[in-house]
Order: sequence, then structure tokens, then C-alpha cells
Amino acid sequence: MERAIKLKVRKELDGRQQFNIIKLKGSLISKGYTEIIHILDQDDEYHINSFETSVESTNEVKDFIRAFITSENLTDTVTVFK
Repeated sequence: MERAIKLKVRKELDGRQQFNIIKLKGSLISKGYTEIIHILDQDDEYHINSFETSVESTNEVKDFIRAFITSENLTDTVTVFK
């Protein structure tokens, strides 16, 4: 069974933030956590990026995302959306 994970991503980004968001998405795909990431508008400020991953990997993926957000100083840019 698959489990959806959603990320809330700010629309207004500087060049460094854009690069790091692309790097995060690429890492999720290259590590085999997902094959595709869907992007939808939430409102004027945020996009919702969603993807499916295996139930067994859900906690590992969320831990990876949180660590990436912290290490790349993206706390005001992207969050795991509940």
C-alpha cells in the first residue's frame, strides 16, 4: 500500500531556495522514495507538492525531509503538510 506525503512550499523563493527545493525533490526521486512529485496551488503564497511512497518508508522519508530542511536552512520555505 502507498502513503501520500505532502509538502507545503512557499511560492516566492530566492535563487538559493529554488535550487535547494529542486535538490530536495531530486534526492527524493534518486533515493527511490518516489517516482513523481505532483505540484498544486494551495493559495497565493504556497504550492502543495505531493508524492506517494511505501508505507514502510514513510517515517524514513519524513525524517530525511526534516533533516534536509534543517541542514539547508529551509524552515521558512518548506514544511511537511499534515
